[in-house]
Amino acid sequence: MAGIDKRITEEEALLLHSSGRPGKLEITPTKPMATQRDLSLAYSPGVATPCLRIHADPSTAYDYTAKGNIVAVISNGTAVLGLGDLGALASKPVMEGKAVLFKRFADVDGIDLEVDTRDVEEFINSVRYLGPSFGGINLEDIKAPDCFIIEQRLRELMDIPVFHDDQHGTAIIAAAGLFNALEMTGRDINETRLVINGAGAAAIACAELFKSMGIPHGNITLCDTKGVVWKGRTEGMNQWKSAHAVVTDARTLADAVAGSDVFVGLSAKGAMTPAMVKSMARNPIIFALANPDPEITPEEVRQVRDDAIVATGRSDYPNQVNNVLGFPYIFRGALDVRASTINDQMKIAAAKALAALAREDVPDEVDAAYSGRRLRYGPEYIIPVPFDPRLISTIPAAVAKAAMDTGVARKPIVDMDEYRRSLRLRLDPTADSLQLIADKLRSSPRRVVFAEGEEERAIRAAIAYRSGGFGHPVLIGRENVVQEKLASLGLSGIEPLDIQNARFGAPNIERYTDFLYKRLQRRGHLHRDCQRWVNQNRNVFAACMVATGDADAMVTGLTRSFAVSFEDIERVIDPQPDHIVFGLSVLATRKRTVFISDTTVHERPTPEQLADIAIQSARMARQMGHEPRVAFLSFSNFGQPMRDRAAHVREAVSLMDKRKVDFEYDGEMSADTALDYDLMKRLYPFARLSGPANVLIMPALHAANIGAKLLHKFGGGNLIGPLLIGMDKPVQVVQMGATVNELTTAAIMAAHDSLAR
Repeated sequence: MAGIDKRITEEEALLLHSSGRPGKLEITPTKPMATQRDLSLAYSPGVATPCLRIHADPSTAYDYTAKGNIVAVISNGTAVLGLGDLGALASKPVMEGKAVLFKRFADVDGIDLEVDTRDVEEFINSVRYLGPSFGGINLEDIKAPDCFIIEQRLRELMDIPVFHDDQHGTAIIAAAGLFNALEMTGRDINETRLVINGAGAAAIACAELFKSMGIPHGNITLCDTKGVVWKGRTEGMNQWKSAHAVVTDARTLADAVAGSDVFVGLSAKGAMTPAMVKSMARNPIIFALANPDPEITPEEVRQVRDDAIVATGRSDYPNQVNNVLGFPYIFRGALDVRASTINDQMKIAAAKALAALAREDVPDEVDAAYSGRRLRYGPEYIIPVPFDPRLISTIPAAVAKAAMDTGVARKPIVDMDEYRRSLRLRLDPTADSLQLIADKLRSSPRRVVFAEGEEERAIRAAIAYRSGGFGHPVLIGRENVVQEKLASLGLSGIEPLDIQNARFGAPNIERYTDFLYKRLQRRGHLHRDCQRWVNQNRNVFAACMVATGDADAMVTGLTRSFAVSFEDIERVIDPQPDHIVFGLSVLATRKRTVFISDTTVHERPTPEQLADIAIQSARMARQMGHEPRVAFLSFSNFGQPMRDRAAHVREAVSLMDKRKVDFEYDGEMSADTALDYDLMKRLYPFARLSGPANVLIMPALHAANIGAKLLHKFGGGNLIGPLLIGMDKPVQVVQMGATVNELTTAAIMAAHDSLAR
């Protein structure tokens, strides 16, 4: 079957769509419907009140309904993917898929609508009267030239954004890649000669957007199956092609391509030949975007040119021009400012934001999603990839600002920084918890030591820490090794990093050795032992920096187990006086944030230790902006059943009663009771918590470690930590194999800890 990726089978595709609940969508309520009162408020008689408010002021529909977050995905199925005119019903799987992408990537609710008519006027009239239902209209898979007429008429008739993604989505992503390819090859956009092969919806949109970017009209040559669209041609012409006709002697695609800088193919397999590639200018830029097979493959290009930058529409080649990079985020920004339309300035803003993002360091999570392939700005990475989590906070903000600047925003955003934070929070539940900490740290930057400074992830985390404005990173390692790593990452030209060699760190070596010997001389250790540790153990050296005040905090753990790293640090740094050392894991989901203790240190804590852990965990929860509600967990609920194994938990609660703490706590209780407040109040009305617990004190290490990881894997969300709590100096030990983001987060948490000392 045409259009099926060779890496999957028809059977696999059919199974996905048919298994479980057929299709890819469901509707989920956002308000509780558990009681008669809930029903009365949500429907009759309560629903009458917002109806009357909207009648009096139509703009309040955005306040009282989901209109502002719903986009209709509409097609008549006349141009489905590369399959042709399949009709409205057969297009439904594609439209459902489009709605899924809206939700997955930008938290926009997409509703698919398949309109069973090929008549342009009937289609327009079917859609125009749906305006009250939606915040925007995404047109999809409509043949040319009908799509031009439909989009233009609907934009005139409706006061909400109307966007034909097959046209503008492709154009925007191609424009982003073109911005970077031009920069990479040292070209001036005003002098660039560009050939577009194909004269359908996407090709016309590309031509229009490229001209809006600054490429002169005369520098873009449009070609179709009849050859060059030249001024004066009559065969196979229409008003949309005529708008892009140029004065030229070229009559064939080969004529047009010769000496050109850029080729953009939106046509068919084989349209571009190796001979044509040879005839192009130096460092040619080739966007072969035909689906499922490009006009020419990257392999074929490489056989004749080694200086070309190649992009395709396929995921199995670098530089994929994928519309999912555009439409979810463009609508997100347009909806959030209640834009009346999506104009060229908003499209260009999206393209420029995409281009800029490709030049930044790529998170490890993104590399992992692409089979560990290291993505780095260059000829094979000129466009971001779809699973980059930074897209949600980058593209909508650029689009929203452009809408405001051009006067089409009906609800301008006052605080763009806060808006970007809210965007991150839509898909990243940890963003809210970390924002407060990050803001504090930026106002009081801290010096953080990365003990394993020769590791690539440590280097990238140090750069991210500095770029975030959090302070001054220090890498422990050999300078030549770090510089080699920077060069391999394409970062050799950045501002120099602070690199310290534990082996050759004089005069600090002598000072750190004396400091350590003074600590350990009565614990059976000789001066030469201390000297060896300082010289040869990066954890010890880094810990000495922190202990002596040469740095504010440290982070380690990439290459050694927690136990080994912790033993190294204990040689240098003691627990805080009157504090207990333990591990705190933070699980953040879209619905709640839960703190889990102790997940790393105490195998079977005593009642006193449990009480200490609870107090310090509550303090940490407050530092992260959460009012603590502490639950001491067990398999039993308030003595039922009364077993000896739960006695230490009951005793811990009794100790808490004597300490007069200023936060809510209770126990012992099971996990379901702690997290389900309705269950708690129904079965145990005497429970002292005013809501579901958000700090879980585990009875033993095995339960804590297993529980935290199970909640993370099955419950979703993001897991921060385990964070090391209770050391006299700010120290964090990440898990072996931690990502750059995890390492950066640990550094931020350690640095923030230093602010409270």
